Amino acid sequence: MADNSKSPIIEVSGLHRSFGKLEAVKDVSFTVGEGEIFGFLGPNGAGKTTTINILCTLLLPTSGNAKVNGYDVIMQTDDVRRSIGLVFQEPTLDDYLNAEQNLRFHAYAYGVPPAERETRIRELMEMVELWDRRKDQINTFSGGMKRRLEIARGLIHQPKVLFLDEPTIGLDPQTRRNIWDHIKRLQEQTGLTIFMTTHYMEEAENCDRIAIIDYGKIVALGTPEKLKDSVGGDLVTIKTADNNAAIAEIRQQFGIEAGLKDDNVVFSVQHGEQFLPEFVRQFTGSLLSVGIRRPTLDDVFLKHTGREIRAEAADPLAMIKRQRRIQGGMH
Repeated sequence: MADNSKSPIIEVSGLHRSFGKLEAVKDVSFTVGEGEIFGFLGPNGAGKTTTINILCTLLLPTSGNAKVNGYDVIMQTDDVRRSIGLVFQEPTLDDYLNAEQNLRFHAYAYGVPPAERETRIRELMEMVELWDRRKDQINTFSGGMKRRLEIARGLIHQPKVLFLDEPTIGLDPQTRRNIWDHIKRLQEQTGLTIFMTTHYMEEAENCDRIAIIDYGKIVALGTPEKLKDSVGGDLVTIKTADNNAAIAEIRQQFGIEAGLKDDNVVFSVQHGEQFLPEFVRQFTGSLLSVGIRRPTLDDVFLKHTGREIRAEAADPLAMIKRQRRIQGGMH
């Protein structure tokens, strides 16, 4: 958890980024404390990758300000780059090199002193449990092993902040959990600041704080528990013979605003386990089913956006890059 007595290691104020008429990032402001695991939660196309690319000096903002480790992302790009490690969404390992050589090449590029280079390589590969595979070619690695190696590579120059852009995208749930076991162990051992993006709700639960972003705007920010508490209590789901009549009765009889989701009536109440027996006794409609549960981050997203998280849209910068690759292949 971040130490709030320290100055923020990431400061973002009024950040905007447009691609022609498309506003990918709209007036985004937030801070990240040193040693914090901070997450951007949102669907593809929400502006997560665009924001990370600005913070990592890969993309200029249209307007606004951002600092990483005290350095301005526009005016002090070299200092910012020395301060960060970055794991991209898409794999960037060199398949022509073995695992150890991938880390060594990165160490050369960042000027890691020769006296420290081999020690760091071994320590990091042992940390991600790949030392016994150090001589193996990358094309023999599973998706999870490649991700672990990329995380180790991003740490070879001992950055202050590690950026993880959708670190477990495309991996199965068990592999995602294993990757996060490694990330959390790393953070606990080193106190490293981690800034990650995800559209997986369960993955966001690993963060100290989460910023929910949608259509380029931050719509909510807080710890996972506080965000879930903001939904307003326990969630009650009922199915009736006439859902519209049920919504009207819940409003008139109990003073609660309910809504429809997946052909069910849904509403939130404090102390749901105490409320539910009285509700069942007083409700005059025909109840077909009744359920109750604690809120999730899905419910938080639904509350602030009016819909469930979507995954079909593409990130604007990724679309541009893919289009350029396609065009390049056509010449």
